[in-house]
Amino acid sequence: MRRFGTVFNKKRLLVFAIDIVLMVIAFTLSFLLRFDFRIPPEMEEIFRKGLLIIVLTKPLVFLTSGLYRSLWRYASLQDGIEIFKIVTLSSIISVFTLSYIRHFSPLPRSIFLLDWLLLFSMIAASRLIWRVYRETYIIPSLSEGHRTLIVGAGHAASLLLKEIRRQPHSLYHVVGLVDDSSEKQGMRLHGIPVVGTTHNLSVLVRDHNVEDVIIANPSISGKGVREIVKACEHCNVRFKILPSIRDLIGGDITVSQIKDVDIEDLLGRETVTLDEQAIGAYLTGKRVLVTGAAGSIGSEICRQVARFKPAKVVLFDAAETPLFFLEKELMESHPNLRLIPVIGDIRNQERVEMVFDEFMPEVVFHAAAYKHVPMMEYNPVEAVSNNIGGTKVIADTAHRFSVRNFVMISTDKAVNPTNIMGATKRVAEMYVQALARSSSTKFTTVRFGNVLGSNGSVIPIFKEQILSGGPVTVTDPEVVRYFMTIPEASQLVLQAGCIGKGGEIFVLDMGEPVRIVELAEELIRLSGFTPYEDIDIVFTGLRPGEKLFEELLIEGEGIKHTSHDKIKVADAVESDAATIGDQLDVLFSRARMSDISGIMASLQEMVVEYRPSYQFSDEPSPGFRRVRPDLFPHEQTLH
Repeated sequence: MRRFGTVFNKKRLLVFAIDIVLMVIAFTLSFLLRFDFRIPPEMEEIFRKGLLIIVLTKPLVFLTSGLYRSLWRYASLQDGIEIFKIVTLSSIISVFTLSYIRHFSPLPRSIFLLDWLLLFSMIAASRLIWRVYRETYIIPSLSEGHRTLIVGAGHAASLLLKEIRRQPHSLYHVVGLVDDSSEKQGMRLHGIPVVGTTHNLSVLVRDHNVEDVIIANPSISGKGVREIVKACEHCNVRFKILPSIRDLIGGDITVSQIKDVDIEDLLGRETVTLDEQAIGAYLTGKRVLVTGAAGSIGSEICRQVARFKPAKVVLFDAAETPLFFLEKELMESHPNLRLIPVIGDIRNQERVEMVFDEFMPEVVFHAAAYKHVPMMEYNPVEAVSNNIGGTKVIADTAHRFSVRNFVMISTDKAVNPTNIMGATKRVAEMYVQALARSSSTKFTTVRFGNVLGSNGSVIPIFKEQILSGGPVTVTDPEVVRYFMTIPEASQLVLQAGCIGKGGEIFVLDMGEPVRIVELAEELIRLSGFTPYEDIDIVFTGLRPGEKLFEELLIEGEGIKHTSHDKIKVADAVESDAATIGDQLDVLFSRARMSDISGIMASLQEMVVEYRPSYQFSDEPSPGFRRVRPDLFPHEQTLH
């Protein structure tokens, strides 16, 4: 009774009463229309009995259907479908009841068809009329929000406009739409006119006294976003954007999803389309191990893997606190997923073998690595030990335990490297490729460039510098880098894992390279400042091991297309497994003795394209490297 009282408040009781009246009107009108508004005497008895049955049966069907739990103000096509079902069911029941009472004697069928049509029309109209009145007259009259232009006149703009107009006190009062489609010019969307294109956005802002511009075209390119942002900055108006299509999937657009334009929007990375069936075939129900699971790339791989319902996920990392928070996050988002956090070092062979023996992983994603270029220039021993030695331990163990798929995360810095980090990752690539030739495990390598938002990437550093008032430090005005988002990179890693047959190096489509100084300038503007005026940009010179531009292919590596348009495969440069094994023995021996000169010589012997960007000394402190004093005048020996 309490539940009934909650549903049937005064307003809903009124709605129920109106529906009963509409039932009577529909049935009466159906008789009048059938007989030209003169009911024959022989039909009067049928009319009276039918009306009584209508009043007794149809309200009962309506009452038990849950129809009165719907909200009028949000009436939609789905509500229309529900009304159709309920009216049809109630009509069938009433006709059957009347036929039963009359011992199934013939009845004029057109009357009941008219009754069904009239009642459906009246009930549907009653549900929509209040919403139409409210959105047409009441809400516009209450609008006190900022005068706003919406860029886009498609599905996303339609959903956003509906949501804005439902809010009596919305922050936005939409005065027009902007779309580059010539077919939409002069048209209206929910009563709002398409007033022009993005090419004359500045004029439209001035003519309509616009205060806010919302970009509601989730598929817009980064170049398009930059042009709109530039126009808004020129006109001194605020600009917002809806999330990407990927972020909008799974729910309707709401006003709360409108966000500030960020650097990812300006770069305009396209939404990744995955072959989820193929990915699910090698992940769903499988035992998966992720090394470096608590890192920026590793943690996102774990999130993406979790979506495919594996049997278990082993989270392997040496960092205790980040691993704790990752496990907590995944437990909350995937409560039915079996998670096994394992603290361990990939260089510890006994520990790695114990983990493989206990959990028997079928798929391994190897994301653990030291990746900061200047830090590895200081610490070549650790770079060799972790990036090469750790990879060898994981790969050899995967081979011995007959893991089905092994995917190693590599970097564009492994191509024609000028730094320790890149050279060690290239050696790791070579070893994995050599091992793949004699293993039943499908070893594949995925090579990509910088990832926005990853630990140590330039974006967080720039934001911190802007927050502290500057200056923003850029190494060189000409330095360029490839960028992609963390989810995009992780999704493509999963896709590459199911494409690989063994031994390939997959190269992800990184798009167009971006000048870092332009990235810094855009980020300053997005923060509400003017570059070189409010926030200065200072050029500090290339750091040890850095180069002006990165490459994705080594000479001799041809490029081939795969089944996914964003993943290419490089023709492997063949190397002899026995030779690599002997060279690694020498390299590891030199690393154990902290023989920096020997390490450098071994790396250059193995990676013939490795060209260190500066000289080094034979007299470092143990495990560290002595660098050119002109590069670090404050510290000649790093220790």
